[in-house]
Formats: sequence, C-alpha cells, structure tokens
Amino acid sequence: MSKKSDLEDRKVGKDLYSYQKGAISKIFKRFEEAPDDYHLLYQLPTGGGKTVIFSEIVRQYLKHHNKKVLVMTHRIELCKQTSAVLTEFGVVNKVVDSKANLSDQGEYSCFVAMVETLNNRLNDDKLDISDIGLVIIDEAHYNSFTKLFKFFSKSFILGVTATPLSSNIELPMTDNYDELIVGESIESLIQNGFLARAEMFTYNVGLTSLVVGANGDYTVKSSEDLYTDNDMLTKLLNAYEERSKGKKTLIFNNGINTSLHVYDTFRAAGYPIAHLDNTNTKKERALILKWFKKTPDAILTSVSILTTGFDEPTVESIILNRATKSLTLYYQMIGRGSRILKNKKTFDVIDLGNNFHRFGPWGDNLDWQRIFRSPNYYLDSLLSDEELESNFRYEMPDELRAEFSKSEDVTFNVHETYVDSIRNGESSKVVLERSIAQHAKICIENSEDVYDALALAKKLGDDIDFRINRYTKCISKSTFNFVEWLKGEYRKKLNAYLRANFDEIFESIHGYAPKD
Repeated sequence: MSKKSDLEDRKVGKDLYSYQKGAISKIFKRFEEAPDDYHLLYQLPTGGGKTVIFSEIVRQYLKHHNKKVLVMTHRIELCKQTSAVLTEFGVVNKVVDSKANLSDQGEYSCFVAMVETLNNRLNDDKLDISDIGLVIIDEAHYNSFTKLFKFFSKSFILGVTATPLSSNIELPMTDNYDELIVGESIESLIQNGFLARAEMFTYNVGLTSLVVGANGDYTVKSSEDLYTDNDMLTKLLNAYEERSKGKKTLIFNNGINTSLHVYDTFRAAGYPIAHLDNTNTKKERALILKWFKKTPDAILTSVSILTTGFDEPTVESIILNRATKSLTLYYQMIGRGSRILKNKKTFDVIDLGNNFHRFGPWGDNLDWQRIFRSPNYYLDSLLSDEELESNFRYEMPDELRAEFSKSEDVTFNVHETYVDSIRNGESSKVVLERSIAQHAKICIENSEDVYDALALAKKLGDDIDFRINRYTKCISKSTFNFVEWLKGEYRKKLNAYLRANFDEIFESIHGYAPKD
C-alpha cells in the first residue's frame, strides 16, 4: 500500500502566481506530447519560486499518474528544504540520505535525495527505481547529476535552474537536455513586485594576477593573494562605509583565508560581523544565521556556502569581494539580496571583482535559449581581464571628489597620452610628466597655499596607483618591484613639482599671486 496522505488530494502549500501556473501548464503539456525519456530544462530566476513550481508538479503528477517521483539536489541543506516544501504541498516524501532506512521504501511515492548519496545507493542496488516516472533535478547546471542519467533511461527528467549554463564548459547542458523552457525574466519579476531591484556599484580592480584553474574559474590561491592584500581590504572597507554602512550585508569571498581577513578587518573597525564557511558545525551555522537574521546592521562574510539554499529577505546589501568567470555564480550571489519585503524594493550590490563589466547588470536581457544551444559562443564573447581593464577609468569617490570641486575634470587618459607620445616620436616618460602636471594643477586649483596642495596630493594614492598600473601595461614592464618603485617615485616627483611650481600655476589660474 502506498504511503499517501489525504493531503495529496488538495494543495496545502503556497498560492501560485499566474506565471507559476503558466509554467506548470507548459511543463505538463510536454509530459503529454513528449516520449517517456524526454529531458526538459526549465529556467527561472532565483527568487521566482522554482521549488514551489516543481512541488506542485509533483503533487499533480502523483495524483494523475500511477508512478513515483524522485527529486535530486546537490547539497544536504537543499535536500531538507525541498522535503519540507513538498510536505507543505501535501506530498509525503522520504529523504534518502546516508542514514536512511530503506526497508519501507515501498510505502512512498516520492523520494528526495542528494546526488552522491543516491549514486551510492543505486550502485549498491539498495533503492528500487523501477517505478520512477518523473525525475526532478534542482540546480541542474551542476554536472554531478549527469552520471545518474543512465539509471533513468525510461523516466521523464525535468531539470530546473536559474542559469541554463553548465558549470563545466566541457559538458554543455544541451548534450543532456532536449529542450529549454524559459520562465519569467528578472525584469518582469521586479516590475510585478516579486523581486527587489539591484542597485549596482562597481569598483575597478586589477585582476591580471589571477590564475584560472582546471574548473574554468579563478583559483582560490591566486584570489587570496589578491584579496588579502592590505590595499584590497582597505578598498573593501571603504566601499562598505561609502555604500552599505548600517545595512544588513552579505560578503562573498573566494577562499576561507580571505573571509577571515575580512572578518578581522571589519571587527577591528568596530562593525558587527561574523564569518561562516563549510568547516562550521551545524550548531555554529544555526547560531550565526540566527544572529544575522535578528541583527539589523549585521555583516556576514562567507565562502560560497550561502550561494544556494539560503533565503534571508532582510539582506540589504551584497558585496562581491571576489571575481568569477561563472555567470551562474554571479547570478546566485546577487540573488541572495533579491527577496522583497514591504519596506524593501531595492538592494545594493558592491562589485569588487569586475563582474559587472564582464557579465553586465543583474537582470540583463540575456538570450537564455542561445546560451543553452551555443554556450561556447556566449563564453567566447566575454571579455578577458586584460580587455576589461583596458576600458577602465579611475572614478574618484564622491567624498574625495568634493575636495576637488573647483576642478571641472579630474581625469587623465594614460593610454591615450601614451599613444600620442609614441606617434609624436617622444619618450614614454612624458606620459608620467604630463600626468604629474595634471595632478598638480587640480591640487593647486583647490588650495590656498602649497601646504593645502601637498595635503590634497596625499589623497590621490588610488588614482596614482591606477595611472602607474596603466602606464606599466602600456610599456609592457610590470614586475612587482618596478611598479612599486615607480609609484614611490611618482609621489616624490609630484610633491617636488608642487613645491617648485605652486606660485606660478596658482597665479595663472586665479590671476593673482597666492597670499604669504
């Protein structure tokens, strides 16, 4: 006898929105038209309710078909959450984890399993899947699921994901799925009040020191070398204070060591912060997340662990303190802030990894069908780190720009000046000379005496470093020691230039000599 409750005859879960009902109708239409072994992929943005949709599909499927359902996830936390939502929808289900007793499996019509555990149980022939008619795969872009497809050659497979782009470029999703159904767009969900809008703030970061690993993304080692540097930690803290101070904030890092450095930096600055990674116990994780939920201005720094299966609508700010080449990860991280509340229609995203420049704004009108069919075409169109950085220009923070309010323009194009100097047969050194003269001019424009100008020059450190980095790329000489020496020399020459030329430049600007 099947272990079904009376609840399966009525939906006790959440009310479905019209777009969710429409998706379910489309999916069931494919059930009716396609062969039993059809592989269908459904895309819906994070926060759109994928679990709600497939839970209702399971409920209806079990009501009208005399076969069983299997739901697969890639993490134990998602396994438990999925089981809970299915129960809300009246679907009695059994979680197949490493400790599960399968002696009563014949009494269940729905199973929820983590992929690795299921693989072991199937290889040991401990789970009867002969009557599985529908297999649902959550977060289907992960490739760990594909090794199990051989066990379900006669089942309808429904994969669900926010980003139909495989986590492994060698295993495109189009090889394992026959068709993609694209759900509601992020922009539509925002306009209809289902998701909050992301307000993006980008801070240019030099990424050319990063190394790409075998998985196609930046290695933890090279990321930690960059993001544990004092300059980067200072940039992170300044960005937080400029855009997110006092807001509940999630910080995503690539590497535990980076997250611990972030924790120490913010704690030393007096901010309420906690660190979370996959080495924390279940009890520690629960306590940290409880603290984060109830603390209005809490900051939580973590390492990827909260990219899926974590929903906290009170999050007001997301900081990407890492670079990634994964579109999926980019969308997952930002999506953690997209849940709406009555008094929350927007959330902030601070990008410290050039991710915005690489992938575009979150919610951009991406052609998911084309990405699904031709993933390499999309991936090849993404700009390299060198190409991204060649388009950068230094943007003065608002607070600092206010100190240079008397200057109409504070920018200087190093690359353009370098090209002009080469065309005119000049030495490349004139680039730095002209840069120093421009820096001196804006300092003097906003000063009453040479001491004011020297004080302002000290605040131009980030701009100076940016210009030196661009210059050394132009001349193809960028060893660490040389760059650091050049940065020091620039500062010395700028100070000397101000002392030697202050009176003359001041008079040319104002038409009178400075007061003694």
